[in-house]
Amino acid sequence: MDSSSLTCKKLTVIAVLAVLIQVFGLALFVLGFFPVKPALSGFSGVESFYPPGADAAEFQNTTNLSDSQLKYLYQELSLVPPLFDRLILMVIDGLPAEFVLGKDGEPPPKSFMEAMPYTQSLLSKGRAIGYHAKAAPPTVTMPRLKAMVSGAVGGFLDVAFNFNTQALLDDNIIVQFLKVGWKLVMHGDETWLKLFPGMFSRHDGVSSFFVKDTVQVDQNVSRHLVDELSRADWSLLILHYLGLDHVGHIGGRNSVLMAPKLEEMDEVIKMIDLNSLPTNNNDKGRTLLLVVSDHGMTENGNHGGSSFEETDSLALFIGPTNFESTSGTPNKANQVDLASTLALLFGVPIPKNNVGMLMPETFKSLTVDQQLRLLELNSWQLLRLLEAQLPGLVCENFSCDNFRDDGSEMTRGYSSMEETFCCLYMKAADLHRSWKSGEEKRSASGDNCHSILMAYHNFLRTASEWLSHRATDKPVGRLIFGVAAMLVSCLILLSLLFLLGKQVFSEQNQQFSSANNDLSWWHLDEVFILVVIVIVVISMGSSSLVEEEQYIWHFMTSSLYLLSLRKVMQHIVTRTEQNTSATLGLKTNNYIQICSIFVILSSGRFLRGWHQGGVNWTNLPDISKWLEQAGNTYIKLLQLVSVIIIINLSLVSLMWSRRSKKNFMTIVSLMHLFPGWLVLHYITKYQDVAFSTGSYDATVMAQLIYVVLGFCSTTIVVAVPWCIPFQNRTLSVPEVQRKAWGLCFRDSAYVIGLSYVYYWSLLQLLLQQPVNSMPVLFLFLQVLASIWFSSGSNQHRRQWVEIAALYYMGMAGHFGLGNTNTLATIDVAGAFIGVLNHSTVLSGVLMFIITYASPMLHLLSMVMYNSVKDTSSSIISEKGNIGSLLKRTLGFPCLVPLGLNSILLIAYTTVLLLMRNHLFVWSVFSPKFLYVCATTVCVCVGVSIVASTMIYISLVLTYREKLHTHTD
Repeated sequence: MDSSSLTCKKLTVIAVLAVLIQVFGLALFVLGFFPVKPALSGFSGVESFYPPGADAAEFQNTTNLSDSQLKYLYQELSLVPPLFDRLILMVIDGLPAEFVLGKDGEPPPKSFMEAMPYTQSLLSKGRAIGYHAKAAPPTVTMPRLKAMVSGAVGGFLDVAFNFNTQALLDDNIIVQFLKVGWKLVMHGDETWLKLFPGMFSRHDGVSSFFVKDTVQVDQNVSRHLVDELSRADWSLLILHYLGLDHVGHIGGRNSVLMAPKLEEMDEVIKMIDLNSLPTNNNDKGRTLLLVVSDHGMTENGNHGGSSFEETDSLALFIGPTNFESTSGTPNKANQVDLASTLALLFGVPIPKNNVGMLMPETFKSLTVDQQLRLLELNSWQLLRLLEAQLPGLVCENFSCDNFRDDGSEMTRGYSSMEETFCCLYMKAADLHRSWKSGEEKRSASGDNCHSILMAYHNFLRTASEWLSHRATDKPVGRLIFGVAAMLVSCLILLSLLFLLGKQVFSEQNQQFSSANNDLSWWHLDEVFILVVIVIVVISMGSSSLVEEEQYIWHFMTSSLYLLSLRKVMQHIVTRTEQNTSATLGLKTNNYIQICSIFVILSSGRFLRGWHQGGVNWTNLPDISKWLEQAGNTYIKLLQLVSVIIIINLSLVSLMWSRRSKKNFMTIVSLMHLFPGWLVLHYITKYQDVAFSTGSYDATVMAQLIYVVLGFCSTTIVVAVPWCIPFQNRTLSVPEVQRKAWGLCFRDSAYVIGLSYVYYWSLLQLLLQQPVNSMPVLFLFLQVLASIWFSSGSNQHRRQWVEIAALYYMGMAGHFGLGNTNTLATIDVAGAFIGVLNHSTVLSGVLMFIITYASPMLHLLSMVMYNSVKDTSSSIISEKGNIGSLLKRTLGFPCLVPLGLNSILLIAYTTVLLLMRNHLFVWSVFSPKFLYVCATTVCVCVGVSIVASTMIYISLVLTYREKLHTHTD
């Protein structure tokens, strides 16, 4: 396509088509790369107590058995009596294991130990066994609960399904307990009711997403304790406490509410334990209290990623008598081990898709024969799962005569994983068979017994690790097709950008003489824009650079504006050397540009030091940590200062629109001042109680601010193009009329663009964490400064460079607000400001607004950016034809962000495809890909708002011009 034939209509149609192709390719790739992991259908039964490959005719028919008969049959086939009769599963959401068990051999912090004296006494007396139960990412509630009850590792997209939980159809211990006649009761997180609908005879569910509530959400659980503990009609009681997780979301690990919440949990544990001890007056049987957490939390209280702090979940077994464990230090296990351990403790079949192994310390009270029997049952179950996933796993086909194992690592060099698993299993089975037949001298403390235990453990550990980390088979064809679609979209957008640039630059070359025009040459800042893209694309292949991506954006953005400063200084020096006189306006523009760059660089430096982002260096000091240590008074003071400065800057900036009616601009100023005052009032009076039990007034106030911001922004967008007056409209000279039209267009875009930026900043001051108020101010300053800089750069800077610089600055600001490429830094608490009753959609939208505050702010500033560029030359003589204007004003502001994002999207998608079997594919690369997808949504939404706004302004002004013509 020739650049001269690129009309506005063609540009729009092709660009929209390219975006649709991109969305289609992205959806295709996501559905192919993140499928739901395959699972064996059905539920385990009597076959669990027979070795794999056993004749089904030997299995007893259980169809006509009652629940109690099935229970006794399982016990008879198991050969090991259940250690307990009832189970109380107490889930403390978000509790890191180190709060109870310590870390790296060190005890927990003193304040936390003193907050849980009864729990610590149980551990010291041997009544309890504690585990650091490592959770797999994503560390959010729903997939972690599924892992605990089914023993299976879910798909990564469970992080999305966490907000819309569906019934669990796979085999799990809840169903196994139900099949043997257990009565189930649940109080707490309603996620259990969604996973297991209709299975609980009594229940009282609470929402897990309303993080403002830290008190009532737990009282709703504890109020049932006295009644439930006095009953003997249940076998499984689930208590899911959410308050501690909510405390973390609001104030982090070191919140003043954390120790009192731990004290509350300790009292609950004490009450349950004292009421569960067997006495002469009750016949409730032996009760196991299992205290677990679904995940941990980072220093700021969030979770979702794969750091130690997030995956360090707790498993604490508390029995009526001492566990005969000789280990004096906390044990380590995987969270998926809970399913097999509970199944074997209570004598029910292990769930079919379980990938965990039993926790051996909980079975020390059994005889050696019984311990070996349970290891055998666990091994049979894992072997069946291996056979389902490895069709070539037929142990009779392998000879393991030369098999050697050192007890800690399997010997390498085998032809396949099938042979490795078979040899490890057959070694354990042969030793066990020899032990049972009496061919070897039995000695519980002898080497033979120890060698059998070690052989079983080696097989179980190897099989469990392989099954847990095994990458799901992905439809490579579908993935490649999705990548190809995104590549086509990227090439289309870049081609449009190239053709548009070629056309615009040729027009500019015609306007300026070749002696004074240097637009035909590539300049250093223009080359640097492309270098940044290359560097970012290359860095995507490194897991460490993905984790620390913020350093790249901060450095590159600062370097780009330093190059811009160099370019401005070069023009001043060149003009001085040539003794060329400069007009007052040109000198003023140079001064404005230099000051603007210093504002951008200074604000960027503060943003860079405000948060130590990423993963590896979050422990280093930064400004936000200093402020939090200094206290809430200083943070509140900075909040107030930030709001006041932003309000005053917006009012001063409105004064620049001098061609507008005075009365109308007074109304616009009041519409800026009123919501700013409301945000100021909210911060001073309501912010401190926004997450307390008496937060109703704060919620209503936040909702009022939402309404006012929405009303004011909509009113300004709709009314401004109608109210900005045409200058010199009484003159009939066509050139004068066209110029007046263009000035009115620029004034309308300026007022609307400034309002977009201002209202978005006020919204962020309301939603962001209080410590982020100053970064929001710095972002606002950067936007205004970049607009000031662009207003004087018409003759020596290409438009696409300025827009790319805005895009880069938006990405740097994204990390400057404390965001990273891990899910743990998503601000969940802010998503419930102004939310009276939990709404997944509304909270999701607010979460998106908080996370993408900076990129969206810089995209919205494109409307204001258009107002400072001279568009009068693009208005053609034919009235009513606005295609040239829209192509000129919307071409680069829309195509540059879409093009840059498409490059990063296709590059990272390709990297993810190549890294699909990488060790860190789920912990590093996949979370980053979710952010890339969300950034694509952000860019599309932002570009759509900019395009709709500019089109609306053009249509209104054109209609007004026609009305004026007919009137004349």
